[in-house]
Amino acid sequence: MDHNLATLKNAFASPRAFYDDANFPRGFSRSGHFTLQEAEILEQVGATLKSLYSKALEPQNSFQSQFVQVMEGVIPATNQIEKTWTKYLKLTTCKTKFHTLFGRSKVENDNSVAISVDIDDEL
Repeated sequence: MDHNLATLKNAFASPRAFYDDANFPRGFSRSGHFTLQEAEILEQVGATLKSLYSKALEPQNSFQSQFVQVMEGVIPATNQIEKTWTKYLKLTTCKTKFHTLFGRSKVENDNSVAISVDIDDEL
């Protein structure tokens, strides 16, 4: 079902804006994880998506029913709203790996030999 974004937003209309200050305190658009379009989708229809995802709201139309099926893993995400919510869930529920360039070596070399050079010996 490839529909334009305006139709999808109307199908998921929400009475209030959606914000996630715990995970994105500066907002979705300033987080660096979402495009401007994705941030707009989350802010405008995110409250409805969250209610459908948590099963606090029953699907009201075919678009919402399809969204629930996508979240249950029955069908793959096909439209922008489903893909955006999937991306949001991935960023908020999956643990991120932290890599660093600095670390301790677990193996220490005991065969190291200290060499001292006296400056007077070299002259």
